[in-house]
Amino acid sequence: MAGATYASAARAAESTGTARAKGYEREIDALIGDVERWVAASSPEMQPLLKWQFFGNSKYFRPVTVFACRQALTPGPIAAKTIRAALAIEMAHNVSLIIDDILDRSRYRRGVQTLHCRFGMLPALMASGYICADAFDLCKGSAFDVQCLAELHKRLAAAEALQWRLRRQPLGVEDWRTIAREDTGSMFEVCACLGTGNERLRRYGQLLGILYHGCDDVGDVRGAVALGGGGEEDIRDGILTLPAAIAIRDPEVALHFRNPSAKGTQILLAKVGAALPVAEKYLDQIAAEAIAEATGVALNPAPLIALINNTRTLSK
Repeated sequence: MAGATYASAARAAESTGTARAKGYEREIDALIGDVERWVAASSPEMQPLLKWQFFGNSKYFRPVTVFACRQALTPGPIAAKTIRAALAIEMAHNVSLIIDDILDRSRYRRGVQTLHCRFGMLPALMASGYICADAFDLCKGSAFDVQCLAELHKRLAAAEALQWRLRRQPLGVEDWRTIAREDTGSMFEVCACLGTGNERLRRYGQLLGILYHGCDDVGDVRGAVALGGGGEEDIRDGILTLPAAIAIRDPEVALHFRNPSAKGTQILLAKVGAALPVAEKYLDQIAAEAIAEATGVALNPAPLIALINNTRTLSK
C-alpha cells in the first residue's frame, strides 16, 4: 500500500462500488478526504497503524446508513456536520473490527493482514484506543453526537462480554436476537440517530442492524460449508449465531454445541448448514419489519428500503 493515498485505494476497492451506487459519491469522497486529513494530523507513532487499518477496502455501509437516514427525514444536500458524524461512526466501527480480529484470532480481513498480526497485539490495542479518543474529539462540538458515541461504545462492550459469557450455551433465536440487537443493532441505531440528529429512526436502525448481523451469520456459514472457513470460527468458539440457534433446537446438536470435539465440530457444521433455509425465512421477517418501520416513520422511505434490500443480499 506504500505510496497509495486512501482515496486511490478506496476508489480501487471493489466493495466501494456498493456505497457509490447508492448515490452518495460526493459524500463518500468527502469522507475519504476527512480520513486522509485526520491520519495526516495524527501522531507519527500511530500513522502507520491508521494507514494500514483505514487505507484499504471498506464497504462504507455505516456511513451510507447515516446519509440515508438523513435524507429520509431531511431531503437535500448532506451537510459537513453529518459527514463528520459518519466519519465518527466509521472510526467506532474500526475500533470494533480491531477488537473482533484479536478475539477471533483472525490473521486476515478482506484479504489483508489484520492490524494485530501486522504490528503486534499491544500496538493494535493502543491504536483502537487512539481511534476511539479521536472519534470523541471529532464530535466535541455536538453534545448529542458525543452522547450517541458514548452509548455505542458502552453497549458494544457489554454485548461482547454477554456474547462471550453465553458461548457454548444452547440458547434460542430470541436470545440470539437480544445479542444481535446489542451488538450490530446498537451500531446501526446510532447511525440512524447521528444521521437524523434525533431518535425518530432509532428502531429502524436497530432492525437494520439485526438484519445485518443475521445476514452476516448466514454468509459466514455459507463460507464455512463451501470453503472450510468463515463460520467455523464461531462454531469453534461456541458463539450463538442465528443458524446455530435454529440448529440446536435438536437436543443432540445442542450437546455437540455445549461439548465440542473434532468430530462434533463437523457434525455441527453440517447441522448449522442445514438450518440455513429456516434462517433465511427468519431474515425475511426481520426485513419486512424494517420496511414497515421505514414506511411508517420516514418522510422519504426509499433510501431506507434500498438499504434493507442491499443488506438482505449479504447472506446469499
